[in-house]
Amino acid sequence: MYLDSCIIVKLLVVEPDSEFFIGSLEGKPLVTSELAQTEVFSALLARERAVKISPVDRQRAWREFETRIESKEIRIEKMNSIVLRKATHLLERCHPKVPLRPLDAIHLATADLCHDFPLATTDGRMRDAAHLMGFSIFPEA
Repeated sequence: MYLDSCIIVKLLVVEPDSEFFIGSLEGKPLVTSELAQTEVFSALLARERAVKISPVDRQRAWREFETRIESKEIRIEKMNSIVLRKATHLLERCHPKVPLRPLDAIHLATADLCHDFPLATTDGRMRDAAHLMGFSIFPEA
């Protein structure tokens, strides 16, 4: 299963639907883009700035993410020129129906190239683009 960064954050810090995703993804092979490392770190910093988590909680969540990567619980797919070309192609393919953002296109391209589906995301724009591309999505509804 391919994880968008927003889903990874739900696994690391308490959010309203964290319990659902933790239970649904436990024991499944998980993969994400190398891009997620920067996005997840940024999301944790944003939650700390918004006083949704403490600095200690942010550091704990980041260590947990690193541990999951090191243990291969979450496999990281490298970004490269092939992924970037595929992302550009997806941007054009989704235009004008879905105004896909570049970083979302990189996630979709990575998922497509490594064939790890379904795509787990709660982001509406990514879900719309994935649907347009014929990718399976989790959660379905």
